[in-house]
Amino acid sequence: MANPSRLHIPHPAARPGEKPDFSSLKLSPAGAAERPDPRTATSDMEHLAHDLVRVLDDEHRAQGPWNPHLEAPELQVALRQMMLTRTLDDRMHRMQRQGRISFYVKCLGEEAVSIGQGMALEPKDMLFPSYRNQGLYILRGTGLVNMMSQCLSNTRDMCKGRQLPVMYHNQEGRIFSISGNLGTQYPQAVGWAMASAIKGEDHVAAAWVGDGSTAEADFHHGLTFAAVYQAPVILNVVNNQWAISTFQGFAGGEQRSFAARGLGLGIPGIRVDGNDLLAVYSVTRWAAERARKSRGPTLIELVTYRAGAHSTSDDPSRYRPKEEWAAFPLGDPIERLKQHLITEGHWTEDKHAALEQDLKDRVTAAWKEACKYGTMSDGPQLDPREMFDDVYEELTPQLAAQRAEMLALED
Repeated sequence: MANPSRLHIPHPAARPGEKPDFSSLKLSPAGAAERPDPRTATSDMEHLAHDLVRVLDDEHRAQGPWNPHLEAPELQVALRQMMLTRTLDDRMHRMQRQGRISFYVKCLGEEAVSIGQGMALEPKDMLFPSYRNQGLYILRGTGLVNMMSQCLSNTRDMCKGRQLPVMYHNQEGRIFSISGNLGTQYPQAVGWAMASAIKGEDHVAAAWVGDGSTAEADFHHGLTFAAVYQAPVILNVVNNQWAISTFQGFAGGEQRSFAARGLGLGIPGIRVDGNDLLAVYSVTRWAAERARKSRGPTLIELVTYRAGAHSTSDDPSRYRPKEEWAAFPLGDPIERLKQHLITEGHWTEDKHAALEQDLKDRVTAAWKEACKYGTMSDGPQLDPREMFDDVYEELTPQLAAQRAEMLALED
C-alpha cells in the first residue's frame, strides 16, 4: 500500500534519566478564566473544559473572578489540614517500610484536592472517594487513631480486618467505602444523587477517580446516567499525570482534556489548577451550587501531580524522571498556600515550623494509641467469629454450618 495506516502508541515526554518536560501541559494565567453563572448552558461555557482556572499567581496573590475571598482563619485551617494529611502520610509510609503495616497509598502533592473540595461541600453531601483522598476523612472527623487502626487491621479497625489498608469508610461522616477497583465510585455517586433528587433533598454527591480510570466503562456509565437524569453530582477526575506506571496519554489525555469528556452529553467540564486550594475550593463550590439549582452534573478535571509512588508496591523511578515533581509547573499545594498567607500578612515561617512540629507530635501520639488496639505482630486481635457478621442480614445455611464448625473446634 502506498500510504499504510499507522498505529499511534502514546509515549510520555520523558523517561528515567531524561529531562522532565511539561511543555504539552496547557496553562492559563491566574485570574484569566471567566466565572459564568451556574445556570449557564453547557454550550456557552465549553471553553472552561480547555482553559485552566487559576486564582494564585506567581507572586502568591489571589486574582480574578474565581477568587473565593476566604478569610484568613479559613485558609489557616485549610493549610493545617493539608499539612496534617502529609504528616500522616509520612508516618504511615515509614510504618509500611518497617513492616508494621502491609500496604499504603500516599497523596503527596495532591493534598489541595481533598481539602479544597471537602471544605467547599456541605456536611450532608455524600462523598465517594478514591484511595488518594485521605484528606476527606481527616476533614470529616474520622480520627487519626481510627484511620491508623484500619491500616493495622486491629480490634478498632472500622472494616474489621476485611479491607486492604487505606480502604476506609465513615458512615457518620457520609463517606462511602473506598474501592480498590477504581471507577466504581461514579455509578455509585450518580445513583445516590438520583435518589437524593427523588426524595426532594438538596444534598449533592461527589466522586473522585484518577485520569487512568476514565478509560473504564464505569466512568462512561456514570456520565451517561448523570446527563440523562440531570443528577446533582460532581464528578472529579484527578489528573495527576500517571496511572500507576502509564502516563495519562493511555487514557486519552493527549487528544482532549479530561474535563471535555462530558461535553458530548451536555455535561459542563472545568479544568482547574489542582494545586491551587483557592481555585479548587471555588470551582467545587460553583459546581455544588449548580447541582443544588437542579442544573445537573459537572465534570471537574483537577490538574495536579502524583509526587510519590502509586503505592508502596510501586517504584516510580523505573518509568519517570526523579526530578519530575520539582519541575511540575503548578508547584507544591502546601507551599503555595503557605506563601499566599505569608504574602497577605497572615502567616510566618516560624508559625509554620511550629505547626509542623505540633502535627508530628500529634501523629506520633495517635500511632502509639492505635497500637494499643493491636498490631500485625502483637495482640489484641480481632475475634475470628466476627467474620460471619455483617455479610448477610440472615446467615445462610452454609455459613451457619461453617460458623458452627469453627465454634466446635474452639471447644
